[in-house]
Amino acid sequence: MGFFPDASLLTKQELKKIADTIAEAERTTSGEIRVSIRKRRAWKERSLTLHKYALKNFYELGMDKTKGKSGVLLFLSLSERAFQIVADEGINKKVSDKYWIDLAASLTSHFKEKNFCHGICMIVQEIGSTLSREFPRHANDTNELTNDVSIS
Repeated sequence: MGFFPDASLLTKQELKKIADTIAEAERTTSGEIRVSIRKRRAWKERSLTLHKYALKNFYELGMDKTKGKSGVLLFLSLSERAFQIVADEGINKKVSDKYWIDLAASLTSHFKEKNFCHGICMIVQEIGSTLSREFPRHANDTNELTNDVSIS
């Protein structure tokens, strides 16, 4: 979807801040948000488009198994300096393509300014706000997926 300028992306403190932002964003929704950073594609993944590469990671992280099909993945491919936002069918039925395009443009703008952590956190907060409206938290809701940033 978008591009970012270099591979020196996030410190350990920034990774924790992103995980904390995800936890906060999920506090009022039954939806799930993940951030995944891939350093380099495996040989067998090189023929995949960026979208299919991100979608593969979406399934590997179990994001397709959320209640309400309300998982959203922010996927970053460092070697390609590119990212993709992948949302499950439940959320895609409720928001427009323009919503995702606008989010990607906003994140690209942050990345061009090298505001990696801030940009990711802002996008996570925006996704959380949308998920809260469309998939409000229920009394018996549990956190289905870890909030930690996946790095491989």
